[in-house]
Amino acid sequence: MRRKAIIVLAISFMVTVMVTAFSYLYISQILRQRITSAYESANRLTQQLAYFAENDLPDLSSTRIDTNDPAAVRRALADYLPMDTNLLNNLESEVALWPFIYDASVLDSNGKALLHTNPQLVGKQVAPRPDFHSVTTARFREQLRLVYSPAAVYDVSFPLQLNGAPFGKIHIGVSTVFLQSEITPRLMHAIYFSIASIFISLLLAAGISNIALGPLKEISRNLDSVTLGGTEEFSGSDSEHDEFGLVSLKIANLGRQIRDSREIFSALKDNVDQLMSTLQDGLMLFTRDSRVVLVSAPVERFLGTPRGELLGRTARDVFSGGTPLAATVLDAFERRRPLSQREFVAAAGRRVQVSLDFVQEKSTQIGALLIMRDAESVRRIGDEIEMSRRLSASGRVTGGVAHEVKNPINAIVLHLQLLQNKLAQLDPDTRRHMDIIGSEIHRLDRVVQTLVDFMRARELHLVEVDFRSLLDDVAVLAAPEAEQHGVHVKRVVFAEPLVIKADLDLMKQALLNVVINGIQSMSQGGQLTISAHREENAVVAEISDQGSGIPQDVQDKVFELYFTTKKEGNGIGLAQTYQILQWHYGSVEFQSAEGAGTTFRFRVPLAASSLDAEADAIAQSNPVIS
Repeated sequence: MRRKAIIVLAISFMVTVMVTAFSYLYISQILRQRITSAYESANRLTQQLAYFAENDLPDLSSTRIDTNDPAAVRRALADYLPMDTNLLNNLESEVALWPFIYDASVLDSNGKALLHTNPQLVGKQVAPRPDFHSVTTARFREQLRLVYSPAAVYDVSFPLQLNGAPFGKIHIGVSTVFLQSEITPRLMHAIYFSIASIFISLLLAAGISNIALGPLKEISRNLDSVTLGGTEEFSGSDSEHDEFGLVSLKIANLGRQIRDSREIFSALKDNVDQLMSTLQDGLMLFTRDSRVVLVSAPVERFLGTPRGELLGRTARDVFSGGTPLAATVLDAFERRRPLSQREFVAAAGRRVQVSLDFVQEKSTQIGALLIMRDAESVRRIGDEIEMSRRLSASGRVTGGVAHEVKNPINAIVLHLQLLQNKLAQLDPDTRRHMDIIGSEIHRLDRVVQTLVDFMRARELHLVEVDFRSLLDDVAVLAAPEAEQHGVHVKRVVFAEPLVIKADLDLMKQALLNVVINGIQSMSQGGQLTISAHREENAVVAEISDQGSGIPQDVQDKVFELYFTTKKEGNGIGLAQTYQILQWHYGSVEFQSAEGAGTTFRFRVPLAASSLDAEADAIAQSNPVIS
């Protein structure tokens, strides 16, 4: 049922109840008034008859009756009253004049009828009847029952006195049958009037409330328009000062505010979604009642559940698996205590670091934020930071050493040339030794220069290039080395372009260093596999060899400057590769086992233009309907 109909029915019902209550009171008052009037009339008549009876008593002083004997006087009056025609006529006239009076009588103190409108009862004992006063004091329902029950006669009496002593009573009988015949027309008139009033009031209440609530339909239409984001002007009353006009204006202002808020919310949601898609950490935002309202993409990997199924669910629903992770998080929610960074095993055997913080505003808790991090990624980032720290420290030491060594080398070269000129005239055989010393000094100078070049900040010449073409060029450059060692180079690349922004020479050098190392590690020949594919917003390249692998005890030193396991290596190549990937906001890592080969994995961000083109293509294939 519509709300308007409910309100109309409620108003009509309340008015009907009120009119019914007033009608009930009206009818009860009419009945009570008529019964009270009958009682008062009957009581008045008894008093009049008592007055007539007392005034019609004869003077017994001139008779033979002893007036000093009260008993004799009562016997004389009892004999006289039945013959008092005047009093008897008064009794009969009263009965005839009043329709509700059934009979009238004069009884002695023993209840014997001295005078009665029914001659057959004169001189006989009259049975007592209930007092009519009990009917007048009864409640409305009891009065109806007494009046409309089977026929009954009630008494209204008044005492008679003789010389100050009780002599008898005047009794008037009130019949309920006669009372019904007199009261019923009045009651029926009141009932008909009440029914008509209830019906008219019901119609008036329904009509007036319907008219008064008529604008609700227009207000409802305006609210529906606001809900659907409509922009049309709202219609209202002719006067902007009545209630409907003011409400319409407020709805219009509310609609504009909602539209503005919706646009702001939509923009914020897009920004948040874009930001959340780039996060590596898994974020879950909960409301005050522990319901999920925001989920980042990595959470799907950690929990093994799509984001759409997580939104709107409670923390108890999300973490219901009975695992240590679920039990710990639920316990933190129940106790409302923050969860410090703890490590657990999540879906697919992933190890994640979990922390839970409760968001408060003015000491009131308004939500909670759950952060999930890939423990392996955290350790890898720590390793990269440590490696960067070591390279930075090595760079500072190398820079200082190179600066201190460069100047003495220049002085030694200068004095060596002077010494060669002098000794050539005295002892020509010593020139051969001087040439050896000179060549070694020049070699030392080249080493120092190499160190200086390694630590010098480079200006990158970035261009957009397809990563697949870089791999092709590296494979061509490494072909002679591979052929010499009997190594077959296999390439597996992504079918679609993998566009990155890089310095071509440096990126080739970084890849070539790893490829050459892999070829040289396979002294008995084998296969070197170069592959590339896309993962989210990055290009991932893998270079796998079938060599002897890297010993476990030296794996954490592979990217350190000057560290090498080769007899003729200088320990600069892999350190240079690591540095070049950092310059390109990428990363390089490896997996190796002795006797099972080594796999180096490069990760380089995709070019922004490539991502924008992809977003435009998705938008065109999925147009937004406004």
